[in-house]
Order: sequence, then structure tokens, then C-alpha cells
Amino acid sequence: MKLQWQDIDTVLLDMDGTLLDLHFDNYFWMQHLPNRYSELKGLNPIEVSEDLNRRYQDLQGQLKWYCFDYWAEQLELNIMQLKHEVVHLIQIRPGVIEFLQALKNAPFKVILLTNSHRDGMQLKFDKTGIDLYFDEIVSSHDYGFSKEQQLFWQQAEQQLGFNKTRSLFIDDSLAVLAAAKQFGIKHILAIDNPDSQQPKRVISDYRAISDYQALTESLAKFVGE
Repeated sequence: MKLQWQDIDTVLLDMDGTLLDLHFDNYFWMQHLPNRYSELKGLNPIEVSEDLNRRYQDLQGQLKWYCFDYWAEQLELNIMQLKHEVVHLIQIRPGVIEFLQALKNAPFKVILLTNSHRDGMQLKFDKTGIDLYFDEIVSSHDYGFSKEQQLFWQQAEQQLGFNKTRSLFIDDSLAVLAAAKQFGIKHILAIDNPDSQQPKRVISDYRAISDYQALTESLAKFVGE
């Protein structure tokens, strides 16, 4: 995987599925939350799972989908408390720290752009420490629009001041990547294996990577030139 690093000023990175293993989030929303909700409310677990899956599908790509406050209100549950019950599943993807360290040594502005709720983001920062590698950290909740929406990108560009033609964006969500491409982000990479417990995806619309080794090596070479 080769990038023309001399054509890049800003590196925009997603968090879940890109820097962190998406297994934590998938397990929480698809298994842990339905199980605990059915236990706490005395409901049929199969019916709970089916109901939640329908709700997820209806809200997919919308800011509400990612909002802990919304789900806490809808389900009358303490989402963060339930998150803490499976915090041990939060894991950094292989090669991420080396890549972030290489970026730290490079002449780029490095920005985290995530749909994660701020509370969930802090939980992951406390576990992993990846927040120390960023110049700016943005949650879509700060803007009121998810990364799937053009209004998010418009506000991000205005507030962060990056040049979209000289920016690299890495994300695991094809819907988010499509939004970034529509907005005009020139350099785009997809993650083809965001969840370590699921098979690698075949991605044809974007250049895709499974790990960061090649990127880190090419970046280190660029910095050393």
C-alpha cells in the first residue's frame, strides 16, 4: 500500500473498527445489551433481540443510532454501566500504535473523527490511551450530524480548517467513506476487517487495508527522506 505522503497535510482517522477492534461494539449492541435488557426487564430475549435489531435498522446512519442518551431514555437503562461490564473487550487493532507513533513524527495534523458518543469515547481513551496521539478530537455529537451526513463534513472543514484535497481519511464504514468521497476528501482508505471475530470483507469501491504495517513503513521512509 503506497501513498503519496507529500500530497497530504492532514490525516483524518475513525476510531471504532479503524483504530480499535469493532468486536467490542458489535458484541455490546448485538449480544450484551439485548441479554441484559431482557434480564433486567423480565422480557423474552429473542423478542428483545428482534425488536432492537429493527430499531437499529430504522436508525442506521443517523446520529440517534450512536447516541447513548437516546438509548438510555428509550430503554430506561444506564448504557455506560452496561458498557463497563464488558470493558475488557476494548482492544487496539494490531499495528495501530506503531502507525500513530509514526504519524506523530510526521509533519501532518492528525485528527480523530468519530460517531462515538463522548462518554463511550472517554471509556475507550481510558482503556487504550490513543487520545494522546491526536491534535484534534471530534465526535459527530459535537456537530449534531453523523459522519454519514454532508453537514458533518461541512462543519468539520469549517471548524478544523483542513484542505480536503490534501487530506487522508481512513474508516471502516462504507457509508461514511461514501459521504467523505462525496464531500471531496481526496485520499481514502477502507478497513476490510474491522471486527477481529468476523471474516474479512471484499471491498471494491475503495483501496482497503487489513493492517497498518505497510502504511507505517512507507510513512517512516517518507519522514526519513
